[in-house]
Amino acid sequence: QVQLAESGGGLVQAGGSLRLSCSPSGRTFGTWAMGWFRQDPGTEREFVGGISRNGGSTSYADSVKGRFTISRDDGKNLVYLQMNSLKPEDTAIYYCAAGLATSAWSVPTAWARYDYWGQGTQVSVSS
Repeated sequence: QVQLAESGGGLVQAGGSLRLSCSPSGRTFGTWAMGWFRQDPGTEREFVGGISRNGGSTSYADSVKGRFTISRDDGKNLVYLQMNSLKPEDTAIYYCAAGLATSAWSVPTAWARYDYWGQGTQVSVSS
């Protein structure tokens, strides 16, 4: 069982930055690929970015490429999502997720490939 806790959300003006953190419980952090998803009410959960369990591969949605960066610190059991140049359309609840991957280098992008989810943190970007 893995429990995930996100932090770092909030309200920011367009063009600003936020850094989200995710702290998975347990000693098996290094066995999980980690992902970030977001969801607005009434919409499907959208893949934002992910990182492989060995930290060597990342993947991003086209809408955030060049603006968002995901990283992990296995020594601290933390995953980060650095969000720069935020836009109003980035407003959503952001979720951290952990999933088993077929290889150390793969990054699942489908939400169904993730087994554990955090409660989510609200990110609001004003224009």
